[in-house]
Amino acid sequence: MKTTIVCGLLGAGKTTFIRQFLKNSREKTVVLVNDFGEVGIDGEIYSSSGIESIELPSGCVCCTLKFDLMTTLQKIAATLSPEHLVIEPSGVASPSGVLEALDALKIRPVTVVGIIDATEFIDFYESRMYGTFFEDQIANSDVILVNKADLAGRDQVAGTVGIVEGMNAKAIILPAVNAAIDIPLPVLSGNERTLRKHLPHFDFETASVRLEGTGELSWYQNLFEEMSRGAFGNVVRAKALVRTDEGPFRFDLSCGKIGWNRFGKEIAEGRLVMIGAGLKREGLPSPPQKAPLVFCSASEAENRGKGVQ
Repeated sequence: MKTTIVCGLLGAGKTTFIRQFLKNSREKTVVLVNDFGEVGIDGEIYSSSGIESIELPSGCVCCTLKFDLMTTLQKIAATLSPEHLVIEPSGVASPSGVLEALDALKIRPVTVVGIIDATEFIDFYESRMYGTFFEDQIANSDVILVNKADLAGRDQVAGTVGIVEGMNAKAIILPAVNAAIDIPLPVLSGNERTLRKHLPHFDFETASVRLEGTGELSWYQNLFEEMSRGAFGNVVRAKALVRTDEGPFRFDLSCGKIGWNRFGKEIAEGRLVMIGAGLKREGLPSPPQKAPLVFCSASEAENRGKGVQ
């Protein structure tokens, strides 16, 4: 079972890469996605693109869910028998833990793709905001995409490539826009890989909220603006699928940058996931419900206009 692990810090572009990469694939492919929060979001994003996916929410596959990961991998191989398995660990996971699980089950060949956000990587690296946590992702990647190259300056991209080359000289390093790649991925057997372990996990908190009913789009826009300003703690990453008065929408917040776009299918249940530190769960409001339409006769409408109850 050919396997690809797609890793990267929160908001780097893992889901975008997988959707792009599998768009024209003719192989039978299954995506195993691990959302760190209690409610999963990425699985529904994949299904909207016609991609078969399995979710492992509520934890991290490199540590607390490692046994669940191994059990799920065995079930996928036995019952679905895909030609290609794509694993998207949470942005706070270390791929070395996933590689250990695959090696224990003798699942190979395995390729690791690392995604880096060129607009913020140098700042993270120089400030040591993540310590050495991200080194596990970079050191164990076979291909590294320096993503969002169109949004970063030329010097930023060159500086990022230089730092990454110093951390993993063997990797194929490619600047990318929208996480697109136009070369075939290398396929490595287990014997060709030298596993490099760094920190097993970066300690983040998570808060998940289920959002009932339909709210105004502007309300969700304001909510994400407040999150970006620190109203609910240090929110490093947030994402949501919501039902609004203008249709279904997907919202993203990554390191202060907010984006939203119309979602391609109806959403059965709205939900929000926040990841960060010092999160203020109690302060999360519920969306105001859109007032229901009330139908009445012309005479009733005229009386209401005159203040008659």
